[in-house]
Amino acid sequence: MKNNKAFATLISVFFFWGFVAASNDILIPVFKEKLNLEQWQSQMISFAFYVAYTVGSVIYFLLSKFSGGDLLNRIGYKNGISLGLVISAIGTMLFYPAAELASFPMMISGLFIVGLGFSLQQTAANPLVISIGDPKKGSQRLSMAGGINNFGTTIGPLIVSYAIFGSVAGTVKVDSLDAVKVPYLILGAAFLIVALIFKFSSLPNKIDTEIPVDDTTAQTKDILDESAIQKATRQLTSIKEKTSAIQYPQLWMGMIAIFLYVGVEVSTASNLPEFMKQHLHTPTNEIAPYVSLFWASLMIGRWTGAVGAMNVTNSAKQLFRFLMPYLAFGIFLVANRIANHDTSSLYLYAAVLLILVAADYFSKGNPARQLLIFSSLGITALCIGMLADGMVSVYAFISVGLFCSTLWPCIFTLAIAGLGKHTNQGSGFLIMMIMGGGFISLFQGVLADEKLLGIQHSYIVGVICFLYLAFYGWKTNDLLKKQGINYDASVAAH
Repeated sequence: MKNNKAFATLISVFFFWGFVAASNDILIPVFKEKLNLEQWQSQMISFAFYVAYTVGSVIYFLLSKFSGGDLLNRIGYKNGISLGLVISAIGTMLFYPAAELASFPMMISGLFIVGLGFSLQQTAANPLVISIGDPKKGSQRLSMAGGINNFGTTIGPLIVSYAIFGSVAGTVKVDSLDAVKVPYLILGAAFLIVALIFKFSSLPNKIDTEIPVDDTTAQTKDILDESAIQKATRQLTSIKEKTSAIQYPQLWMGMIAIFLYVGVEVSTASNLPEFMKQHLHTPTNEIAPYVSLFWASLMIGRWTGAVGAMNVTNSAKQLFRFLMPYLAFGIFLVANRIANHDTSSLYLYAAVLLILVAADYFSKGNPARQLLIFSSLGITALCIGMLADGMVSVYAFISVGLFCSTLWPCIFTLAIAGLGKHTNQGSGFLIMMIMGGGFISLFQGVLADEKLLGIQHSYIVGVICFLYLAFYGWKTNDLLKKQGINYDASVAAH
């Protein structure tokens, strides 16, 4: 892969997104307990954080529209990421007065500002990941970046739990909200340091989204069916005539898909602590390892999906596709061992990884097929979780992380395929839909009330989300083929 140093710098910011997002799942039961919140009120933590992505994207869109040009094209991509990190740092500073005053509104305001910064970072970073290397491996590079994101989600709950409780899985209970101050101040300082690193990094400030008509055949032969090259060339002219990314069906359908994907991922994890408290009577301070395993499952899946981006022989790739999930699982086990948590009950989860390996093999690198297969497995896992009980349900819900793992890069790659000069705008619209993490988790929190569905059966919300995602994978594959973009042809050629 070209630009390895720049790519390494770029994916560091993915770590922060995962670290903070997963750590929110530790804050939810803490604030619920200390401030006597209802389950739906505690989900306002997720709601404020993820809705900030939408607000940030709307602000970005309006600033671009009224300033006469795309904001990132003017200020630069790496500069945009640096600015986003500074905004997020400001948000973490609100945790100090929020803890001092035991103010829930101030705390979620801080998370909202952190999310605003993340919105700008994501708008810039995702297209950069796709553009700084071979386009046909864009979704696999996003999987690799997502693997770093989920390394953050894996250790985030453990570190934050230790910082708040003084233990990851011990008997210590938090006496006051003062314990949240120092971890988030340190996080804010880290944001500022990384902002400086990005400012002076070798990352490009511009990416080329225009493809000259004369070069169409040469630049798209890896993703176009041979019989569709002439058709794609003809369509390139009509593509450039479109006035907005929203006019592309793969984009607006992808926006719905991102909304529901982030929703099912966040709601499954954020409602897990309450499920374990009600059905297994698990104390709040012992839940972190299970939340960590959910997010580790995304890391496991994304590390597996990233194998396709490696510059190794096909036989080596097949070997790595089997070894990579177990390497990632081993990292999770080691992290929990260091945290003095008994991991013996987690070993059986290794058997579930065989399902992931098989699903990755049958997807054959096609993002649309992968979306269909993994969404179907997500539906199966949620149904098992709702019909069973005890630890079977816990591990079924946790395995949803495995099947969510590759959905972001699949959806993002499919949604911006063929957008040309509208790629930045399309990326912003997709980031806007991250708000699904707030709305879906809040909706499930409402349904989790015992007077309605109860916490276990509230996971039907996730099943509905996965059904649409499976449909999107099936529909978009045909839609893009009609536009001359054939990922099956790309896989067969390589």
